[in-house]
Parts: sequence; C-alpha cells; structure tokens
Amino acid sequence: MALRALLPTVAARVADGEPAGFDWIDGAPPPATSDGARIAARAAAAGLYRPGWGVFVLTDATTGTALGSIGFHGPPDGAGWVEIGYDLAPSARGAGWATDATRLLAGWAAARPEVGTVCALTEPENLPSQRVLERAGFRFAGQRDGLRAYEADGAAFATPPVRTA
Repeated sequence: MALRALLPTVAARVADGEPAGFDWIDGAPPPATSDGARIAARAAAAGLYRPGWGVFVLTDATTGTALGSIGFHGPPDGAGWVEIGYDLAPSARGAGWATDATRLLAGWAAARPEVGTVCALTEPENLPSQRVLERAGFRFAGQRDGLRAYEADGAAFATPPVRTA
C-alpha cells in the first residue's frame, strides 16, 4: 500500500471526476474521494492548504492501481484535534486497505507535536467503517452531531497492528 499526496491542482481534477493520471480500480475516483478532493481544492483556493494535511490517494504499491483516498478534513485545530476520513472503491473493500491506510496516516498525525487526538466520524449504520477504525487503534468516544465519534492518540500507534481475519 502507498499513499500519494494530492497537490491542489490535481485535487481539483479528481474533484471533477477525472482520473488525473491515476489508474482507478473501478475506472474513476469513488464519489467520496471526489468530494474530499473538492474540499482540499477549495481549502487551497482559500489559502488554507498546508502540505501533509490534505488528501492522499491510496494505491496498491505492487500494481499502482488507485483504490480510493484518505486524508484530513484540515490541519489540527488549536486544541490539537485533527479529523481523518477515507473512502475506497467498492472493488477494493474488505481486503484491509482502509485499516492499513488509517493506521498509517493516523500514526503519522499522532506523532506530530501539534496533534493530541486524531478523530473520525461515521454514520451509525456504517459498521464496516467502525470496524476499520477499531482495528486501526481507535476507540469509540460517543456521539457527535448524530454520528459515531472515534478517537486515537499516539499511544494507539506505539505497537504494530495485529491483523485478525
């Protein structure tokens, strides 16, 4: 697995549904990937882009195939909170890609001095996403705006993940 940062100009192309030089597993970026890229492109247009705190395309390191995306909803706030989100193409789901990418990106963020907590929100009925977060080291932290909130700090990433079937 590899994560490739989407620079603002490329994010704008992905936001428009373009392949933008990637070989997408299902032929085009998944809808939520395009949405995340759109948010990143708007942030850049507003002068809020900070390298490292944007959107990344998740690729199969062996084949180079783009599987989806993962990224931040913005840089950490003044209290040290940063939120992540991810999306995989339907053909890429169920193989552990999201768990591995979540653990990698959240671990990177948690190691930054300006980050105290990495969080993610899911729809209450999105059980697969909740399992991804739990396997990646997040813990359920309650409800927020009708969504299930999960949190992790640096201690969650101090040891390698244990993969269970």
